[in-house]
Amino acid sequence: MSSEVETSLNISEIARDSSTPLGMTKTVRYETRAVLRAFTVIELLVVIAIIIILASLILSTVGYVQKKGARSRAETEIAAMSAALESYKADNGIYPFDANTNSLTATNTDPGTYSAASLSLYKALSGDSDADRAPDQKGYFVFRPNMLAPGGGTGNVTSIRDPFGNSYGYSTSKNPIANPSASTASGYNPTFDLWSTASSVDSNQWVKNW
Repeated sequence: MSSEVETSLNISEIARDSSTPLGMTKTVRYETRAVLRAFTVIELLVVIAIIIILASLILSTVGYVQKKGARSRAETEIAAMSAALESYKADNGIYPFDANTNSLTATNTDPGTYSAASLSLYKALSGDSDADRAPDQKGYFVFRPNMLAPGGGTGNVTSIRDPFGNSYGYSTSKNPIANPSASTASGYNPTFDLWSTASSVDSNQWVKNW
């Protein structure tokens, strides 16, 4: 009987000795948790970095697409207004002009100075001599509300607005019939110059009819 008890105790001791001590088990568990926690933080930082990179790529792509769309719209609007100007000339024998369109040159890079000439173009093409958005004469072009400033479709028109939010440039400075000093004026076409700066001071980036 005693030998059986001793044998049982010996087996229990061997089993206990062959296993990891309780204190060490707790230590290993704590270390494992710390390692897992550390890996979790690293993985989280990696995921955040990837999200930031993807977001920047998406934003740059969206910006490019928006700018390209704005340029395409400006090209379409310039072509449409140019056609309207030809119709105006067919009826009146000359393209619309006044002191504002003669004084503005196509070498002027500041769209903030375009509004007066742009307004003159609006009045001529729309037939809205008072710029109150109510045409009172024959019109050659129907301007959409988003093409006019101020936006919102109310208030007297101050200029024709390009897709970039600036006024279109319209010049007759090189037209010898409209401008007696055309030979010394800065410009490109002997008819009219119509352009959008596309928010760039570099004229090579402009959307223009020359």
